[in-house]
Amino acid sequence: MFLRRTFPLVVVLVVAFVASVATFAARTDGNKNDKRNARVLTPLNLAILIQDDLISQVGNELDATRDFIRSLPAGSRVMVGYVTSGSLQVRQPFTTDLDKAARSLRIPLSSTAGSPFNPYVEVIEALRGFDASWKGRSAVLLVSDGLDTSHGFDSSAAGNTTDLHRAIAHANKRNVAVFAFYAPSVGLTSRSGIAASYGQSSLNRLADETGGKAFFQGTTGFVSFNPYFRRLREALNEQYAKAY
Repeated sequence: MFLRRTFPLVVVLVVAFVASVATFAARTDGNKNDKRNARVLTPLNLAILIQDDLISQVGNELDATRDFIRSLPAGSRVMVGYVTSGSLQVRQPFTTDLDKAARSLRIPLSSTAGSPFNPYVEVIEALRGFDASWKGRSAVLLVSDGLDTSHGFDSSAAGNTTDLHRAIAHANKRNVAVFAFYAPSVGLTSRSGIAASYGQSSLNRLADETGGKAFFQGTTGFVSFNPYFRRLREALNEQYAKAY
């Protein structure tokens, strides 16, 4: 009689114990994954390009960008440049001094005075700075609205412009993956959802066809770059895991 009464209780306790062990294991694995993706695992040659006419909120994300640069593994090289008025302003040439690179960031102009016709010519210019003899993976991080108005503004040109194609070809020739953070500019992409979608389409194509990824949160703006950087670290680590 005693055994029959206690047996169900024993079963419940065993099931609860197994469940708790499984939960603990899952949390442990999750914590390991979180720690793994908290920073990039292998050295990286990275050009960070920021479009100068992006909305002023982008300036609030400089600390997150500096933290990302400083978190890169020793041996990484970083260049910092601004896409402004149809030219590439290099604030910091490629350097292994990550703190120096982080300190070279400045607040974007957030003015149409700094507007480029498109960011892709300057992407090509930055790609010329990569040295084929460098070890490790190479990438560009483009912070941009992605809009190319150099040949007009219509649906037939969206995501299919000459300079976009050239940027893709140059990146693939140099084996450089392009990642993109979308942010609206003070121009068309902050006023027009259609313009924003055109720009995002171009960024997505650039990233997809060069082995990178584009990150955006709808067409009306963004809240923070922190989720972008988290997903960027995950993407870079996943690429390394697949390659090795």
